[in-house]
Amino acid sequence: MDWKKEQKQMPLISESNGEGGTVSSSSQKPVSGFSKLSKEEKIELIISKFFTGSDKEKELIKSFWHKNTELQRTLDEFSENTLTNFVLPFGVAPNVLINNQLFCVPMVIEESSVVAAASKAAKFWLDRGGFHTEVVSTKKVGQVHLMAGGLEEELKNLFNKEKDTLISAVKPLMINMEKRGGGMTSLELKDLTDIEPGYFQMWVTFETCDAMGANFINSVLEGLGKELEALVQSELGKEASNKFEVVMAILSNYTPDCLVKAWVECPIEDLADKSLGMDAEHFAKKIFQGVRIAEIDTNRATTHNKGIMNGIDSVIMATGNDYRAVEACAHTYAARSGRYKSLTSCSLENGIFRFELSIPLSIGTVGGLTALHPLANLSLDLLGRPSAPELMEIVATIGLAQNFAALRSLVTSGIQKGHMKMHLMNILNHLETNEEERDKAKDHFEDKAITFRAVSDFVGQLRNYQ
Repeated sequence: MDWKKEQKQMPLISESNGEGGTVSSSSQKPVSGFSKLSKEEKIELIISKFFTGSDKEKELIKSFWHKNTELQRTLDEFSENTLTNFVLPFGVAPNVLINNQLFCVPMVIEESSVVAAASKAAKFWLDRGGFHTEVVSTKKVGQVHLMAGGLEEELKNLFNKEKDTLISAVKPLMINMEKRGGGMTSLELKDLTDIEPGYFQMWVTFETCDAMGANFINSVLEGLGKELEALVQSELGKEASNKFEVVMAILSNYTPDCLVKAWVECPIEDLADKSLGMDAEHFAKKIFQGVRIAEIDTNRATTHNKGIMNGIDSVIMATGNDYRAVEACAHTYAARSGRYKSLTSCSLENGIFRFELSIPLSIGTVGGLTALHPLANLSLDLLGRPSAPELMEIVATIGLAQNFAALRSLVTSGIQKGHMKMHLMNILNHLETNEEERDKAKDHFEDKAITFRAVSDFVGQLRNYQ
């Protein structure tokens, strides 16, 4: 197939009316106002332009609609141009002991081995003291980005003089948050003109209690920007005002002071487990070496941390939080020294094995999807309606459990043994096997290499004998 020729024939769907933009050479015109169509109209248009026009694709799309129409309407409103729901598995890791309290932790993820691995790690540590956690701090950050070329000293003097005025101007926006014990905790002006001429920031820190707080923080930041703009004009005059500009006001997803730690520790001899295939001391040393490699090698650190985020993201998803923000922050934190490295650490001192994760987690348990999505609500009920700091501890624990499970596999039997057992089920489902065929395949591949071809051939042989 000539991909370039095929590409030219593809129809376009666009929100634009074409003004000021370049129109494709496609023979079909872009669609204007797609978002204003009803859901049924959107589906009809998508089916007619991108598929065969038959009912097959339409039936597939509609088969994932929720039978509860009110709930489906709520789900539709979470995003733009919604056609249907994309379903992911909702599983749990039971018997997760955190600070002497047992949890059954919800996890939403499509990667087959993740929930199994977290559950296995939880079981391993259940009789070795469980997981321990500590919330170090819960501060969140926002920035108002300013340009004030030729006005540097005047701006600094004005800010110092009118700082209380700025805070008073946004007080009405903080009433409800302050009632809950949160609000703005600091406000300062940062002079960054040494790295960019005329560039300043209003740097603001917040406590948002059990809310993630994005809308609250952004509203306060925008209010501060408008007030400073007004002060420059009223106090410094029109000429100065022409030199001053608020570029943007937005929270930062890098929150190194919204930090939680999770760790496990026990005497090295207590790590003994016949399933390891080695003695406890050798196992502890290999775990230590595995973490050390992720501390010194960026290539390994990337995969190492990805495994941690497998666990973390799954709980973030299950509780209706923003996994993209958490991911961005975690990876920035992993590179805070100037080199990207492991988020976990390991020590072997005085006969004690200690394995620890430190990670920033800016999350919430009230507002947004945590309240609107029924399964996010169910997840929080399952966890006993935790506060935001308590949820930070639970999330970090699953990240640590996932990393321990991955390292345990890597330094003992290898990662593929457990992973491919789970992958076998995916292959068997793809081949639409029945229960008897699945049982025979699981027995057959207990000690054999699992590939799609090998499984397909085996299933084919079973069916030929029937």
